[in-house]
Amino acid sequence: MAAVPKFIPKPVIIGFFLLGVLSSVAFRAVIILQKIAPAWVRPVWYFGALGYLTFFLYRYFISTRRKNTIRQTGIIDKLQAGAVLSAEDRAAALYLLNSIRKSPEDWNYLIIFALSIVTIAVDLLLPGK
Repeated sequence: MAAVPKFIPKPVIIGFFLLGVLSSVAFRAVIILQKIAPAWVRPVWYFGALGYLTFFLYRYFISTRRKNTIRQTGIIDKLQAGAVLSAEDRAAALYLLNSIRKSPEDWNYLIIFALSIVTIAVDLLLPGK
């Protein structure tokens, strides 16, 4: 692997983002489906579980790429030492910063938070079986 990985195409990033959101929706829907359509609980739960399995494997891959870039270039030590950065070091720093900036992970966290609040509210408002 090169010290500075190539960027993942935007459609792939958006696809995994949507998979994470839909998996989150599925898990929260299970709470409501238990009350209104119990037969859908297992299929929706499996969709959520398999979606999360795929989504978090992708996130692990992204995290590993970032950490490998840091380790292979030694960029943190070079920055702390005030060393002159090579072209590859600058490319690595730009990759890391752009990777964080372009990632929609903050939206994923916010959506999961909001969906959790909505799900709790709906669950409390729906009559129990």
